[in-house]
Amino acid sequence: MNRIPTMKAPIPIHGPAWLNEFKAFVLRGNVVDLAVGIIIGAAFTAIVSSLVEDIFNPLLGLLIGGIDFSNWFITLKGEHAATLAEARRVGAVTLNVGVFLNAIIKFVIVAFAVFWVVKTLSKLYVKEEKVTGPSLTETLLTEIRDELRDGPARLAAPAGLPTGPAAGPAPGP
Repeated sequence: MNRIPTMKAPIPIHGPAWLNEFKAFVLRGNVVDLAVGIIIGAAFTAIVSSLVEDIFNPLLGLLIGGIDFSNWFITLKGEHAATLAEARRVGAVTLNVGVFLNAIIKFVIVAFAVFWVVKTLSKLYVKEEKVTGPSLTETLLTEIRDELRDGPARLAAPAGLPTGPAAGPAPGP
C-alpha cells in the first residue's frame, strides 16, 4: 500500500491507496473548518438576501417614489409586461436591472460584515503577538549568559584597559 508520508489516515481502509489518501484529506481539520464556513456562509447569505429584499428594497422604493427594484427591468425582445414574473412567463428577453442592483446591495452588506470580522480578528492576533515576546527575566538571563560565554578575561579586566600579553608588564609599587 503506497501512502504519502504527510497524510496519515487514522483508520486504514482496505482498497486502493488513493482511498486512504482521500480519507486523510477529508478528515483534516482545515477541510472540516472550510465545510463549516461554507455552511455558515450559506445561512448568512439567506439572512442578507432577506434583509435586502424584505427591508432595504421596500424602504428605498418608498423613498424614491414607490419603485420596486425587483421589478425594474428593460424588455429587449417580446411583449412588455408589468412585472418581471409576467415577462419571464411569456418568454420576453429582459435586462434585469433591479435584480442586479439587489445583488450589488447584498455584496456590499456581506463585504462590510466580512471587513468587520477580519478587522476584529486581526486586532486579537496583534494583542497575542505583543504578549509572546521575551519577558524581563528572560532578557536578563540572556545577557548574563552572553557575559559568561565571553570568558573570565573580560570580567576580570576593568573597562578600557588592555588585556593579554601585548599589554606589557603589570605596574609595580
